[in-house]
Amino acid sequence: MILSRIVVWLARMLALLGGIVLIAVIIMTVASITGRAFVRFGLGPVPGDFELVQAGVGFAVFAFLPWCQLNRGHATVDILTVFFSRRVNHIIDLVTELLMTLAIGLIAWQLYYGMRDKLAYGETSFILQFPQWWPYAACFIASVIAAIVSVYMVAVRFNELRTGAPIAVSGQGSMH
Repeated sequence: MILSRIVVWLARMLALLGGIVLIAVIIMTVASITGRAFVRFGLGPVPGDFELVQAGVGFAVFAFLPWCQLNRGHATVDILTVFFSRRVNHIIDLVTELLMTLAIGLIAWQLYYGMRDKLAYGETSFILQFPQWWPYAACFIASVIAAIVSVYMVAVRFNELRTGAPIAVSGQGSMH
């Protein structure tokens, strides 16, 4: 039970942080566009706005991934599975959860190597000159949390298969 609370808390806090970053990106984009419209009045675009959008949205995507995984928010096609037995559907859920865990693990692994590469070469953004490894590190941390949540969800799906009944996880879509 304590593990469930920790996993839900991690996913929720990361999603909230991703939302805050996304709101900041939206505000900065509005300010930049408004600045472009009022150049004749001494305003201008936010320098490096596209770099900030790229880093912020990239992080937000990874920040929302654990919450989506926890709530079974990924797209599914249920055309055929409605005709299958509960046990077959539990097996399908477990297999898809395992595949998603492998995919998230692979993404985290590649982000780690990308981050190391950007750090080793000292690569910076074009306009703002901030180190490129920063957004990689933020996305890597979020992807590691997504992998933790995904492994937890594999355990939940395995328990569902073993018991034959869905197990509602706090914050999970099945609780609505």
